[in-house]
Amino acid sequence: MKAKDIMVKDVITVSPEATIREIATVLIENKISGVPVVAANGNLVGIVTEGDLLYKENNPRIPDFINILGAIIYYRNVERYNADFKKLMAGTASEIMTAKTIVVSEDTEIDKIVGLMLEHDIKRIPVVNGGQVIGIISRADIIKTLLN
Repeated sequence: MKAKDIMVKDVITVSPEATIREIATVLIENKISGVPVVAANGNLVGIVTEGDLLYKENNPRIPDFINILGAIIYYRNVERYNADFKKLMAGTASEIMTAKTIVVSEDTEIDKIVGLMLEHDIKRIPVVNGGQVIGIISRADIIKTLLN
C-alpha cells in the first residue's frame, strides 16, 4: 500500500502570513492538529502543529550551563532555547512553523511512512509532488488501514 492509497487529498493549508489566531481557528474548526504552510506559488514551506502553538503559553527551555567563577557557559541545547524563544515571540505562520518538514511522495510505501513518523516523532506527513502539497497522511489515517 502506498501514500496515494490512504492520503487525505483535500488538504487544509495556511499562508506564511497567517496569524497565530487564524492558525488556531483553522485547527479548531477543522478538528486537525497540524496544518501545512504553503507559499503563494503553492510550494510547501513548513508546517504548524498544536505543539508549536503551545510554545506561546510556555517559557523557553533553558539550555544546560555551568558556572565557572561567576561566568555562565552554555554547553548544550542552545539551539533548542533559541527555537523556543523564536516560537514564543512569533506572530505569523512563517515565524512559528517548522521549516524542515519531512515529506513523502505519493508512491512512498506505508511502512516507510510509519518509519519516518516513529523516527522523527511526528504525527503527520505532507505528500508532495514537485514541492506542491497533494495530500497529507496522519497517524489516524495509518491506523484506519489496520481496520481494512
